[in-house]
Amino acid sequence: MTTHSTPGVHIVGWSHSKFGKFDQLDPETLISDAVREALADGGLTAADVDSVVVGTFNGGFVGQDFPSSLAINAQPGLRFKPSLRVENACATGSASIYTGIQAIRAGAADVVLVVGYERMNGLPTAQVGDVLLKCSYVKEETSSTGFAGVFAGIAQKYFDTYGDASDALAHISAKNHLNAVANPYAHVRRDLGFDFCNTVSDKNPIVAGPLRRTDCSLISDGAAALILCSERALARGNFKRAVKFRAAQSLNDYMPVSRRDILRFEGVQQAWQRAFAEAGCALDDLSLVETHDCFTIAELLEVEAMGLAKPGQGPAIVREGQTRRGGRLPINLSGGLKAKGHPIGATGVSQHVLAAMQLVDEAADMQLPGAQLAGVFNMGGVAVANYASILERSA
Repeated sequence: MTTHSTPGVHIVGWSHSKFGKFDQLDPETLISDAVREALADGGLTAADVDSVVVGTFNGGFVGQDFPSSLAINAQPGLRFKPSLRVENACATGSASIYTGIQAIRAGAADVVLVVGYERMNGLPTAQVGDVLLKCSYVKEETSSTGFAGVFAGIAQKYFDTYGDASDALAHISAKNHLNAVANPYAHVRRDLGFDFCNTVSDKNPIVAGPLRRTDCSLISDGAAALILCSERALARGNFKRAVKFRAAQSLNDYMPVSRRDILRFEGVQQAWQRAFAEAGCALDDLSLVETHDCFTIAELLEVEAMGLAKPGQGPAIVREGQTRRGGRLPINLSGGLKAKGHPIGATGVSQHVLAAMQLVDEAADMQLPGAQLAGVFNMGGVAVANYASILERSA
């Protein structure tokens, strides 16, 4: 195993749109607004930027499938600078950030602008499900209920192996919805309560297998952006604050679920272990984690994969409240993908922005007092592309 240190890579500015369903929203507007606000937040102009990375999954959500130069329309100072589009399924946002990190580590750039966005609500829900299913191994993993059906199969296998954990999934959903009440960017800011999440009803029907509507993340539109800079750029700049990547690890696993023990999420486990090794810290050193709860069963398996619980014991940890605000390790104080929303290309960027805000005491009502280290986990597919970051304040 090889780990790669990321010394001197800092986040010095960011922006985050409201996530939600915006019927008339233009993707170009999403990009332009996110870029303008991130530059202003970092006290920079387009002329200060060396390169741009744009993250979007698209996959058929919108007709414009070549977005790398769209920001130039609103920011002419970005003209003639290198800009590329990155896609890595639901990990597109983090893949875009890590592409920027690599450019800085290689000495090819000192300042990189990263923007992630998605416009998902232009299609009917059934077609959205078809697009999302492209993130699975399509030769084997087909479902009439889209990607939800794939994760429903995993949930059923977990229940068959360890016992029915529907109530633990409801605890996860209720926790994340409660957290989202404090998040002004969240798609749904409503405390649904455990009883509602744990009960099948007309308003909370079964979507697939054992998964209810409250076990599934939202179909959202939105964008987030951040500015990365090198140690050299940090020293010569006059930034109001900075957050450093103490660790940034990514790895890929087999795509077919059939080739893995899908209840282990081994790629997630490996990514976290490598991140802890690079950062020189342990799980209990983290103040909080933003993790990829595309479905509540994903968060449950990630709780086990990061080491908070042994295999099969995640439900007990969740029921005890160890992942709630005030618990051993607060998870998804933003509301997570479940309640904040999951505009695919924006998700990884959003997770890093909100974690950074916690570390510099700018998270307002979401703020966890005294946050020192924040973990971020973002994945593409069924734990196929795995990105684990550990952040700390550097200025």
